[in-house]
Amino acid sequence: MAAEIVNPRSESTTDHTGSEGGAEPLDSFDPAFALHRGGKMAVQATVPVRDKDDLSLAYTPGVAKVCSAIAEQPELVHDYTWKSSVVAVVTDGTAVLGLGDIGPEASLPVMEGKAILFKQFGGVDAVPIALNCTDVDEIVETVVRLAPSFGGVNLEDISAPRCFEIERKLQERLDIPVFHDDQHGTAVVTLAALRNAARLSKRALGELRAVISGAGAAGVAIAKMLVEAGIGDVAVADRKGVVSADRDDLTPVKRELAGFTNKAGISGSLEAALAGADVFIGVSGGTVAEDAVASMAEGAFVFAMANPNPEVHPEVAHKYASVVATGRSDFPNQINNVLAFPGIFAGALQVRASRITEGMKLAAAEALAGVVGDDLAADYVIPSPFDERVAPAVTAAVAAAARAEGVARR
Repeated sequence: MAAEIVNPRSESTTDHTGSEGGAEPLDSFDPAFALHRGGKMAVQATVPVRDKDDLSLAYTPGVAKVCSAIAEQPELVHDYTWKSSVVAVVTDGTAVLGLGDIGPEASLPVMEGKAILFKQFGGVDAVPIALNCTDVDEIVETVVRLAPSFGGVNLEDISAPRCFEIERKLQERLDIPVFHDDQHGTAVVTLAALRNAARLSKRALGELRAVISGAGAAGVAIAKMLVEAGIGDVAVADRKGVVSADRDDLTPVKRELAGFTNKAGISGSLEAALAGADVFIGVSGGTVAEDAVASMAEGAFVFAMANPNPEVHPEVAHKYASVVATGRSDFPNQINNVLAFPGIFAGALQVRASRITEGMKLAAAEALAGVVGDDLAADYVIPSPFDERVAPAVTAAVAAAARAEGVARR
């Protein structure tokens, strides 16, 4: 599959404005619409079909030999089809970017974008699949039935808390990697940036207390990964304050979260938790008051990752923090999932991993942090998505970790 940035169908004369009366196409005054006309992807053959001999090999009768061999030895599907190099990008359109529940059709431009990032940054082919259902079991059953065509499943933009159950059930039923990028991709890149921020300040992760704003998919996954990596302590806050064991309004996911976070026993508001904290990680939107940021420990780190409006504007954060990161590309230290998911899947597919383990994710974060190397600086704790060293480093680390953890099959 080829990701066609310059789309061969862009010369179409069809009016796609969605308005009545043949109005001027939206392409005429918005370059985003011009780029998206006809979609951002196309399927491209990897073998020629120039004459009857090519046809007889690519299709009948030659294809029958390959089909029969796979029927006798199912593992040959990895060698003689695209299965081991292609990922399904699956969504139900319920939590798209900052747009929320916009439905499967409206999610497709994002899923196409995700697919071309897989190709561009990891050399992995990906197919967008937008499902017209939101029931957990219906989604799981649909993906399980589609799975024979794919080497991995990337879950995308599915609302919490359903996303946790969907991922868990698919991991239990499939023997291919299932990865919810909104959770784990965000967590991997956040940990990589935090490792380097700590290194810059000559502190260990175990010396840091972090506060996460947001107890959705990303917030929960970041908390889990920071604990796995050895963070000193981490508290997570939702709209009602810090997630703590003494609250009686917690969902099962948040009750589990309370069990392994907040060793200090903090309760109350996010702002109260920030007093004396070393790290702020924002994955919720909203705004954090400047006086709360000012109350953090000296030399604090502020990772305000909400898009398009960070929870703490960098100009404010820089007054009090030694390292500032956002989710935006127009500020230094962008926490961007594209730094993680292409290489993670490339590494998993390379060794035909049966799943993606915590060890593989931690290895990805360490490799990503390592790309920065001796160039480490306050405005460079995480590499650019366009740094050509990123995907190979993450791929190699993930593949090695898969072998070490016994989930590699070659």
